[in-house]
Formats: sequence, C-alpha cells, structure tokens
Amino acid sequence: MSSKSIQDITKLQQLLELELEEDRQFYKTKIQNQAIGERKKQGLCWYPVESTEYGYSKTGQPFVVFERKSQIDENHQFQFGGMVSIFKNIGGKEKDNPSTNGVITAVRPNKLKIQFSLNELPDWITDTNVGIDMMFDEVSYREMKRALEKVKNAEDNRLAELREVLLGYQPARVDIPLLYHNQVLNESQNQAVQLITATKDIAIVHGPPGTGKTTTLIETIIQTIKTEKQTLVVASSNAAIDLITDKLNKRGVQVVRIGNPARISEELFAETLDAQMNEHPNTKELKKLRKQASEYRRLAGQYKRNFGYEEREQRKLLVNEARQIESECDNLEFYILEDILARAEVITATLVGSAHSVLRDRKFNTVFIDEAGQALEPACWIAILRANRVILAGDHKQLPPTVKSRQADKEGLANTLFEKSIKIQKNATVMLNVQYRMNQLIMEFPSKQLYHNDLIADALVKDRVLSHKSESLANPVEFIDTAGTGYNDEVDKESKSTFNSKEAELIVKHINNLFDEMTNIAPEIFNRIIRIGIISPYKAQVNLLKEMMLTQFQYPEYLPNISINTIDGFQGQERDIIYISLVRSNDNAEIGFLSDIRRMNVALTRAKMKLVVIGDSATIGGHPFYEAWVDYAQKINSYKSAWEYNIL
Repeated sequence: MSSKSIQDITKLQQLLELELEEDRQFYKTKIQNQAIGERKKQGLCWYPVESTEYGYSKTGQPFVVFERKSQIDENHQFQFGGMVSIFKNIGGKEKDNPSTNGVITAVRPNKLKIQFSLNELPDWITDTNVGIDMMFDEVSYREMKRALEKVKNAEDNRLAELREVLLGYQPARVDIPLLYHNQVLNESQNQAVQLITATKDIAIVHGPPGTGKTTTLIETIIQTIKTEKQTLVVASSNAAIDLITDKLNKRGVQVVRIGNPARISEELFAETLDAQMNEHPNTKELKKLRKQASEYRRLAGQYKRNFGYEEREQRKLLVNEARQIESECDNLEFYILEDILARAEVITATLVGSAHSVLRDRKFNTVFIDEAGQALEPACWIAILRANRVILAGDHKQLPPTVKSRQADKEGLANTLFEKSIKIQKNATVMLNVQYRMNQLIMEFPSKQLYHNDLIADALVKDRVLSHKSESLANPVEFIDTAGTGYNDEVDKESKSTFNSKEAELIVKHINNLFDEMTNIAPEIFNRIIRIGIISPYKAQVNLLKEMMLTQFQYPEYLPNISINTIDGFQGQERDIIYISLVRSNDNAEIGFLSDIRRMNVALTRAKMKLVVIGDSATIGGHPFYEAWVDYAQKINSYKSAWEYNIL
C-alpha cells in the first residue's frame, strides 16, 4: 500500500469539500437569498408559469408541462434531469411559500416537463402565481464522498491494487494481445480492442474528435461479454450513456439501464429497469398481492382503538395478514429484480447512478467508463468500487469537468483520473488516429497543436467540401480578422457576459453571402440537409446572435437547420458548417475564456466541410495557440480581413 496514494485521495477529499461548499454557497446566493426578479435574470427561475398539460409517466408518476409567460425565449439554466422546486407565490416571506420538488424530463425554449414522485399533485399547481426554481442536489456529493472513503481505506484487496495502478504507483499489467481484426474497424480501433482484451488492470482509449470512440467502445463491449457473463458501462452524463445504451440495444445486446426514469431518454424507456420490471411475467402477481395487502390495511383501519376486544382482535388479524402479504411482495419483487439483472449482458448507468441500491452488492470483472476525460475523479471511483479491471475512454484535450471552486480547480480537482493515467500508463494506452468527420484542412491545426500531428483524415472526408463550383464554397477554412476595425467587445450589465455586436453583424452577413452563393452557384447543395452551427464561448454573444439571425437572416425557412449555442453546448456534436465567434477585441489583449484551448479545440473540431472563425488577431495573437492559428490560416490561404465586408 502506497502512502502517496492515500495522500492523493485525502487531498481529493479536501478539494471535493471545497467544491461542495462552493456549490452550496452558489445555490444560497443565486436561489435562496435572491428575490424572484433577480433569479429570473440569472436564468435560475421561471415566474409566472402556467400548467398546460398533465398526465402520468409509464411508471405511474404524475407529470406536468409548465409554460413560462414572461421573458419568452430568454436564456435559462434549466437542464434535462435537473432537480427543481415548484412554488406558489402567496406574498410575504418566500420561505412560507408552499412548494414541491420534481425532475425535469423535457426542456423546450419556453416549456418544461416535470415529473413528480407523488401520488397526487397539490391543488395549487394549477394556480396563476406559480413559479419554478432550480434546486441544489447533494446526492452526487454524498456518493462521491462515500466512494473516496472506501478507496482510501482499501487495503490488501483488488480496490487497493486498482488505486495504485490508476494513480500511477504501480505499472499496469498487460498480456500479449491476441490477434483481433474486424474489417469494420481501422487499425488503431482494432488495437484498442486487442489492448482491452489483454489488460489485467486498466486500459485507456484516447479518442480525439471524430475518431469513432463510441463505435470502438461498442465493439469492445460486445467482445467482452462473449467471455464475461456481464459488464457495467458508465458515463458522466445521461446523454452519453443513453447513446451507448441505444447502440448496444440495436446490436442485440441485452441491456438494463439503471437510473431515475425521469432522467432517461423516453426513447430508451423499454431498456430501463423500471420498464423491464413492469413487463416481467411475475409482475401481475406482484400487483395482485399489493392490492390485497392494501385492502387488508383499509379494512383494518375501520376498527378504532375504542372498539371492544373482538374488534381489536379482528384488526390485529387483518394487520398481520397485510404484513404477511407485504413480506411476500418484497420477496417476489426481489426475485423479479434479481432475475432481470441476472439476465442482463450489460448494465448501464451514469457514474453517480452506479451507486444505485440495486448495484450495491454487485461486482463486475470489467467496468467501462466513457467520457472519462470530462468526469471528476471522485465520480469515477463510484463505479470503480465494483470493478476488477477498468477501461477508460475519452479525450483529455476536449472539455474538462466543470469545477465551480477556483481554489479546488487551481489545486487539481479538474485533473481527471483519465488524464493522470494516460500520462503514466503508456503501455496501457491506445490513441485512435483516423478521424471520419473533418476535411483535412480543418483537422490539421488541432492535430498539430494537441495530438502530436498524429491524426489522419479518412479518404471519404479528406477532401470533402460544400462544392467545387466557387473558391469560397471549395475553401474548407476561413479566418476573418477584425483587427483595426474597432469591433470592440462589451460586457452585458445584467449577465456580466461579454459580447461583440459588430462581430455578430459580420457573421450574419457572411452567412447571408454564403447562402446567396449556394443558391445561385450550387443549388444542388440543398438536395441534402445542410446543418450549420454558430458557436461562441460567451452566452451574451450567443443570445445576440440568436436575435440577429431571427431578424437579419435572409433565408428564414432554413432557420430550423441552424443551431446557435455555447461551445459546451456543442460538445459531442458535428455540423456541415461551423461559425465561431471569438468575441474578444480590446486594447489590453484580454482573451478571457479563450485561454482554455481545450474548450477551443471542441469548437474547432465540430465542422465537417467548412469552418469560419471570426476574431481580432491583435487581441488574441499574444497567446501562442492563436498566434499559431493566424499563421496556419495564412499558410493555407484562408486568411481574410473584415474590411472586405464593409461593416463599420
């Protein structure tokens, strides 16, 4: 047992406490201690809302669809799976407002679908003075703290061994890989499968953008369950694990998705544990028994304490009968649960979801952790508690995990287990190097800057462009330099987010010009669905671009195919055309969020056929990454000046 690894975990516990306190204080400041009006400005509250639809989920839980009646289409922070508090504003002190809690199961620009763990909804939920607040949820912290304590105290067991390997104090053991070749996979993907089948402790699959990480992971999982009875697959987000669940299901794998049904995609309901329990052949008997127990309880309730001896005895008999049937119900329910889990080839869950009570006593020979480059280390240990060996898949050169505490971030909480392991356990690492998304000229800059120039564009995408009929449509990369134009950035007074109105105007004009060109020169482009993404690191710029596109875009019928969002909102996605608004333009060369080049790597690697970046070289050029970007644009003849567009 290494004392250094124990010190590492102890330090991690301290950083997690800092993060918990920061998160808790953020909630108190932004929700509990602010008036409704302030919370609305922050995008943390909708008030007033109107209930427009009611119903029951497939698990029998009630849901309500709420629509906001003010601040229509304004940005907000509500997310799928988030915990919320629905309250009635009765005036006076807010702490006296009646409220109830629920989980968001669907998010639309002005509507939220919320599911409740209640038998009956409160009558006031249909009133006119109802609002919705975001909630602070400590469940994930509790599970991470519990996991870290177990890891720290592990001694002379498999968990202790994995701790030493994952933290780099012991080398990973890898047997000589058996030859494996799947013609659907490329060489590096086949090497990943070989490594995973050969490793005794850990394997690391480094999947840069567009390299088919999920495809490789699915194939490896399928190979694993050929020799192992069952495996656990987890990821940091519901969206990521839902994607894997769906792909495994389509390959004919028997999957059980663990988690709150309210946080799982409706399309995957049939794969959830709740749905499979509901469809089990013994469930009818279970429901019948529960109904009988309920009836006995009801009859027993008719006998009051002041009745005579016979009545009391009758009540006692009824209560005992109810208890006996309820015990039968518990045993039958346990049998149904165990039967479903025993037949599953793959169990899927989020990292925190792997702490679910139904998995508490289950161990797996192999645990796969997807999105490991985005996952907090304490969350990864929750799943590792159940593992004999661990497979980490992800990319530490893309978005890091979100850490709210500056001190915790500075001291290393954002440094993931994936990143620690990949630096040390070289013999247990494979990088996927063939990408199937980007034109080669879009790929080359991030490949050189972040992936040792090892990425290769597959022949099918290497030279793919919008059209060869004009220079602009055939050019996959453009950098439009706003230096010297006076397009200065500004700060929104309410949100404190940065924006650049002239840069936004330039983007809209460029898109209009591009559509003019496609319409007049290459209309056949529209025979296929062209999807466009407009990205910025700043929410204020995103909001401004949304407004401008609604009023100034000359092809409004095409708006449904255009997505406008922050960089984080585009993680894991791709578009035919991507515009990136860098925003920052000032005399002090302040670049703010742009200094996080991992975040910029995500933005630069979303485009398939055309990438247009707009920024001020005088402001960003002091940073080596952006200096190299400007040089690259000039080298491939993709540099333009904003002066060409006459927006002054």
